[in-house]
Amino acid sequence: MIRRLFWLILGAVIGVAGYRRVTTLARSISPGPRARELVRFAGDVREGMELYMERQPGQAPPVLGGPQGRPTLTEHGEDGR
Repeated sequence: MIRRLFWLILGAVIGVAGYRRVTTLARSISPGPRARELVRFAGDVREGMELYMERQPGQAPPVLGGPQGRPTLTEHGEDGR
């Protein structure tokens, strides 16, 4: 009986100590609340800019959206030399 109680207490102590270490490690790895706020803010800004660009009349679509044809080079190169 005493042996079982010893192992039970030892397991509880090791479990609590391990849980605390894993929690501390997880908190140090995961971004803090400030970083999450910055990510959310950047997403809001991106969404707002998309809405703004959609409402602008006569604007060309963004060129970063997909593959575009490359301009052909002249006989003398791009700078005309």
